[in-house]
Amino acid sequence: MQYIINNQGCGEQGAEVEESFEIFDGHAHLDELEDLPAAIERARAAGVIGIVAVGMDMASNLRTLEIAGQYPGFVFAALGYHPWRIRESSIDENLAFLETHIDRCIAIGEVGLDYKIKVRKPLQQHVLREAARLAARSDKPIILHSRLSHERVFSIAKETNVRRAVFHWYSGPLDLLAKIVTEGYLVSATPAAATSPPHRAAIRNAPLENILLETDCPVPFGSVASEPRDVAITLCEIARLKNLQPDIVARQTTKNAHAFFDLLKQAPAAGLR
Repeated sequence: MQYIINNQGCGEQGAEVEESFEIFDGHAHLDELEDLPAAIERARAAGVIGIVAVGMDMASNLRTLEIAGQYPGFVFAALGYHPWRIRESSIDENLAFLETHIDRCIAIGEVGLDYKIKVRKPLQQHVLREAARLAARSDKPIILHSRLSHERVFSIAKETNVRRAVFHWYSGPLDLLAKIVTEGYLVSATPAAATSPPHRAAIRNAPLENILLETDCPVPFGSVASEPRDVAITLCEIARLKNLQPDIVARQTTKNAHAFFDLLKQAPAAGLR
């Protein structure tokens, strides 16, 4: 299922893409996809020119590095320690892995805080601070999870002198969004921009220059698991929310991804423009 996309706008799901634009999926859990080669092929056909594959713990990070090696110049590894995976007994091991593999990743992520889960907040905050300090020391961008914790995540990013940060699937307060933008940080949009009121409000109010596209695949939207080609849905929803032509959204958000992830430095001969 894909959206019809052309310069007259976006149609409904259920047909092939009429016109493809160069788009970038800034956040995907590729290690969780059932048929990765087929998903990659469909993504390329939909105009996706690159994907950031995020990690959640050591096992996920190792698989993410393996996938990036299989698709050089198209899949880029981000290494993280997701709050859902934090266990006190394995914190040091996971943080050490990030440190020793920092030169093999394009970003730190997915890391952050999730105040809906039972993992103790001090543990989550410790992991995030250490990951943010590593991002700052190595001048890597950081991909932030911030469910019910937007203000604290923002404050930790600032106090650790993180230069490049993206608030993944941002659905937080609009007054904080203004601070995020002022700081030069980004927010990312997902296909949930079609249905989630707080996410829609955030994306409607964020400048296009501060937005990345993503899928967070394989998170289901509706009844179907998502995959990287569904970043076209995100593109369409942003175009609708902002009353812009899809090609304008595609060009700017892909430009944002290039700058945020420093893609030309990562893959100067990969065909990325």
